[in-house]
Amino acid sequence: METLGIFSDVDSAANAVEKLVREGFPESGITSLTSVPYPAGVLVKDKHRSWFRWLALACGIAGAIAGFCLAAGTAWVYPVQTGDKPIISSYPTAIITYEVTMLFAMIGTVAGMFLEMRLPSIRKRPYDPAIADGCIGISVSIHAGGEVVRCDQGTKPGECIGSSASIPSGEQRSRAERIMREAGALRIIAEES
Repeated sequence: METLGIFSDVDSAANAVEKLVREGFPESGITSLTSVPYPAGVLVKDKHRSWFRWLALACGIAGAIAGFCLAAGTAWVYPVQTGDKPIISSYPTAIITYEVTMLFAMIGTVAGMFLEMRLPSIRKRPYDPAIADGCIGISVSIHAGGEVVRCDQGTKPGECIGSSASIPSGEQRSRAERIMREAGALRIIAEES
């Protein structure tokens, strides 16, 4: 379950995130939705490392291997002897290798982009059209009672909401809504369970 608060400015949204973290909500469960590209860490200090570039690199390397095998393998399987020239010519092989490398790298980049943005969404998440008009959405994950949640390092087991579920989901939701209203949320949208 998630609860989404809509804020009109960055200061009130950042204030809400700060208060939510202080209240015990794990930072990994708080995300920001905005149509404006704010620098990383302005709203939510996400320690999540992106593996996006590594996927593009791995696909590029796989493409280089596939391109070389395609060009050199085709010349090796179907040899055309032309005078005293080598069967596997370096320039055509290099061109095909480069083209297939770029093709695979672009496919890996697009696939990584969709995976990084978690698209397509498997479940319906709360959203407000005001986000597209410049408002800022702060989404908080609400965990069911008894659900074990990975907390940030240095957090004691009883301090993290949902860590051993000492706090029921209804109380978590009401706390999150109260904190966001105090921080200046225009409206709050709760995900239907």
